[in-house]
Amino acid sequence: MAQVIYISGGARSGKSAYAQRLAEACPGPLLYLATAGVHDGEMAERVARHQRQRGDRWSTLEEPLDLSGRLPAASAGQGAILLDCVTLWITNLLFHHGEETAPVFAAVEEFIRILPSLEAPLFLVSNEVGQGIVPENRLARLFRDLAGEVNQRLAATADEAWLVVSGLPLRLK
Repeated sequence: MAQVIYISGGARSGKSAYAQRLAEACPGPLLYLATAGVHDGEMAERVARHQRQRGDRWSTLEEPLDLSGRLPAASAGQGAILLDCVTLWITNLLFHHGEETAPVFAAVEEFIRILPSLEAPLFLVSNEVGQGIVPENRLARLFRDLAGEVNQRLAATADEAWLVVSGLPLRLK
């Protein structure tokens, strides 16, 4: 079973850069598993900038929904995999399933079930969304609660868990 490393933090905390440094310390080819969609020019530029920063050692797999179906085969021959990010994945699932949380939790449980089949270390990047005020609308509260529960489940499953704040990583386990 490959090692699973969970890395969380707030927006622009440095969590993705930290995960990338850890993955790049692994030998062999690297896979970036992108869950974000490109829906406008600003996002397209972000994606292009990040791809340039990662360099030629990285290949990219874009998958907004079916991580469990795509990841096991994609892990073959990889030195490490960086999944960025969990919160975009669960956002995609939440909207795909009409704001119903049960199918999201089922997808997360299926994802956890396939982790032992991976052939390469997996670095999971997720946003910590529970440190602010209680959101004023139902959907934002639903998402905050969902993300918190998913993050807890993934952190508990992971071999290591890190919190990144202001670019500084703090090992949680």
